[in-house]
Amino acid sequence: MRSGPDVGRARPRARGGGSTGNAWLIGVVAGLADAGLDVSSTADLTVGTSAGATTAAQLAGATPAELYAAALVAPTHPQAGPGGPHASGDRTRQAADQMARTAAVVAGAQDAADMRRRLGEAALALPSSSDEAVQSRWRATVAARLPDPSWPLGAVLLTAVDARTGESAVFDRRSGVGLVDAVAASCASGFAYRVGEAQYIDGGYRRNENADLAAGHRRVLVLSPFGGRTRAPLDWGLQLAVQVDELRARGSEVEVIVPGPDADHLFGPQAMDLSLRPAAAEAGYERGTALAERVAALWC
Repeated sequence: MRSGPDVGRARPRARGGGSTGNAWLIGVVAGLADAGLDVSSTADLTVGTSAGATTAAQLAGATPAELYAAALVAPTHPQAGPGGPHASGDRTRQAADQMARTAAVVAGAQDAADMRRRLGEAALALPSSSDEAVQSRWRATVAARLPDPSWPLGAVLLTAVDARTGESAVFDRRSGVGLVDAVAASCASGFAYRVGEAQYIDGGYRRNENADLAAGHRRVLVLSPFGGRTRAPLDWGLQLAVQVDELRARGSEVEVIVPGPDADHLFGPQAMDLSLRPAAAEAGYERGTALAERVAALWC
């Protein structure tokens, strides 16, 4: 197949899933691969946001089977986040607190642009955003998750939001930002991550899936552990349904994979519970194999 936006295949991966979302995304891609559909190496463009940014970077350096096997192994010790090592219960409480804080910011915003500016201001006010030890620890944590710290040769876009301006930021291998820093910025939901003189917050504050960045590609596959939902008012148009409508209006064929209803307990505040990663990976794998025929009708 020729590469190019007129005939290309794009694969956005969404945010909102945290650690379990990353495992679920890996499971979906592995399930599709085992069903004979290799979407990890045949996409002309991959868009990654937050958990999806981690997954996109991981798949650039390892096979779906390798990543899936690793996701099925529950960690035996706490893993570090920006604030250092925490047990799963602590991580869940921190995630719930973070969701409550950001929900209050969203509720006070006038529109999407105002929301992003306010979220950036709130993140910059956190002590962790100016703590170099926290910044370094977060970068090391992200680096340890990636099989290869180099940008892949293929087209990969990783999203973030400039914490000072609220403007969108999209990183690729030509942006002058290393892959580790791009992923760390895209996943910075609890503080503002520094890259050079700039600081960034989670790319999902732009849009959860950022599927609109695949505009112009004829076939688009969206994997969304967040289920296409948004915490913003619906009239702001940030939800996945609006992004899909926009893509289709411009001529793209779009297929979406979201978790089944039996997997809801794996996300939300529980998304940072590392003990749930194996279950999330299995749920993603089952979803991928179950929907492989439908996806093949789009992709092949």
